[in-house]
Amino acid sequence: MKLEEQLLNKIKKKILFKQVGHIADKLKIKAYVVGGYPRDLLLSNNEKKDIDFVVSDKVNELSKELGKQLNTKITIFKNFGTTHMMHKDTELNFVEARKESYKINSRNPKVEKATIEEDIQRRDFTINAISIALNKNNFGDIFDIYNGQEDIKNKIIKTPLDPEKTFSDDPLRMLRAIRFANQLNFKIEKETIKSIKSNKKRIEIINKERITTEINKILMCKKPSLGIKILDETGLLKIILPELTKLKGVETINKISHKDNFLHTLQVLDNIGLMAEKNHKNLLWLKWSALLHDIAKPKTKRFVKQIGWTFHGHDIIGSRMVKKIFTKLKLPLNEKMKYVEKMVLLHLRPIALAKKEITDSAIRRLIFDAQEILEDLLILCNADITSKNENKIKKYKHNYEIVKQKLQEVEEKDKIRNWKPPIDGHYIMKTLKLPQSKIIGDILNKIKESILDGEIKNTKKDASKLMYTEYEKLKK
Repeated sequence: MKLEEQLLNKIKKKILFKQVGHIADKLKIKAYVVGGYPRDLLLSNNEKKDIDFVVSDKVNELSKELGKQLNTKITIFKNFGTTHMMHKDTELNFVEARKESYKINSRNPKVEKATIEEDIQRRDFTINAISIALNKNNFGDIFDIYNGQEDIKNKIIKTPLDPEKTFSDDPLRMLRAIRFANQLNFKIEKETIKSIKSNKKRIEIINKERITTEINKILMCKKPSLGIKILDETGLLKIILPELTKLKGVETINKISHKDNFLHTLQVLDNIGLMAEKNHKNLLWLKWSALLHDIAKPKTKRFVKQIGWTFHGHDIIGSRMVKKIFTKLKLPLNEKMKYVEKMVLLHLRPIALAKKEITDSAIRRLIFDAQEILEDLLILCNADITSKNENKIKKYKHNYEIVKQKLQEVEEKDKIRNWKPPIDGHYIMKTLKLPQSKIIGDILNKIKESILDGEIKNTKKDASKLMYTEYEKLKK
């Protein structure tokens, strides 16, 4: 069975499409399914959970009538000539045929009414320019004037029109080309790549939020290194995230070289996808942590005789750089940013423990400092083990497992996770009949340190006993 036949059979079975076509016929307008839905059907015979429709006119009238029939609420975006509604678990998006273009320095596109053919022309890539007719007279006909089916078959990303015009009109399409290539494991056609390189500066007119959305989608790909490498090859990465490009390269002094930290970072990023669950609630931010974990290495790189290359403090400085990067890219500055900051700050700690005799005290302090991110931190540390030397890999993996086991043992014994002091300031003031003062904080800190060092147990009894002892010392 040909792809076209498979597609037609799917379309015919979908009552929704017949409903849209029937309403369009009554309104004497044309209606088509476009974009991702036909593309993904042709790619894998899978149906997307969002469907895009284009109509020649009267988008509001058609949407209102369909909303009544489906008994669902519709949202009308008057300024954009688009509507949106939900049907079961599927998003339905409707747009009147239009064409858009950006002026040289404008962030906002100029939108004009257009024919269906002109609307298809403005589609970003040939694989997204395939449309399916829904009117009764041509129901199920595939319109593919730019040979998108052939490009799907050959796994090629290219633009319907001259890529220079396509990317000049909407520079975000450069990122979308790279994202689709990454998601689908397609190649970007040579002329298209060439055009991205020549238009790369145009990306600066696009809102940071739109850019970041595409970057996030690249990071969520199975192998995001492919997309990041194309971003670098085209020069876009240097504009969007120059801090990352500074990781590139290897320097040699006295025949001693350090590894290419850019390639290492990309390997760590790919490793996260292999080691973390697909439905991991923090997966995107875990990947951002991997992307930025060594971001301060260029700032901290030093060559020390008898030692070689060092990057002392790159964890601390890197953690401080996160907020600046997140602010610039308009990424959230809430707990998600704090999560990445903390991951970057602590990413060296678990493996560092394995390089020397592991003490319960050191383990307790790691659990205390990491708290809720401990499991994710261990994933990052495991992903961070990269080397061309197989013996080194085995050694580091062995050490990692030792630390992991020790963490589990200490946590089960001492209950430091989600730690709260066994006694609080109110208890100390009430018991010792003290007013609020610095001495209260000093006692609490001593109790905390003593528990973490294993000098006392994490119990109210031991904490109270130390409280009296410490108070007597501080009184003198």
